[in-house]
Amino acid sequence: MTGAADQPANGSGSLLEARNLTRILPAVVPVTLVRDVDFKIGEAEFVAITGPSGSGKSSLLYLLGLLDRPTAGEVLIEGNKTADLSSADMAQIRLEKIGFVFQFHFLLPEFTALENIMIPMQKLGRLNARDQLEHATRLLSDLGLEDFLHRRPAQLSGGQRQRVAVARALANAPDLILADEPTGSLDSAATEQVFESLQTIVETQKTTVIAVTHDMDLAARMPRRIHLVDGRIDYDRAQ
Repeated sequence: MTGAADQPANGSGSLLEARNLTRILPAVVPVTLVRDVDFKIGEAEFVAITGPSGSGKSSLLYLLGLLDRPTAGEVLIEGNKTADLSSADMAQIRLEKIGFVFQFHFLLPEFTALENIMIPMQKLGRLNARDQLEHATRLLSDLGLEDFLHRRPAQLSGGQRQRVAVARALANAPDLILADEPTGSLDSAATEQVFESLQTIVETQKTTVIAVTHDMDLAARMPRRIHLVDGRIDYDRAQ
């Protein structure tokens, strides 16, 4: 077993840190999802989380994204502890600093691609309506979707819908994108499009992307891999 890296792979300061992170579901026979996980992840890293089914990959991602609370240990974001934050404060951090991409796009079907991107901006309230429109248009154009701004999700292919979901995750310029099997429901061509989009985000916008994936070919192309077995880190290494 290789232990967790002491420093982010890129040598920068820590953006995200897990300290002795543990999640146990209470039951007659308690179920351990994540056990004693430690690592640091820096800015502009592209990290794969891999492991067999049931190894705790998605559970770990939800803890990192403040969508769930640990049983023990803690998550730090930019060096700030989150364990004692209220639910409202955690929601605000998610809105400001974290973008999410899931296996299924979860776009709102009644809205166009452009409108879906603008929803997180409207909720945060940093930009006026004109700037929101310009920013959403630029995000979609950067992902090769400039001809699909006014199409609803049902009018887009699977790969296009998922790239819209990536653009939505970027809407509030987060420091961190957490992706849970973002290509799991796509064919090979669409998988490549989404992977290249995430890779470009890391390289050009210096956003950190952490992606849970069962696709070992994709994981092998990511500079760092954290591999879980039975909720623990089996190895954490640069590739």
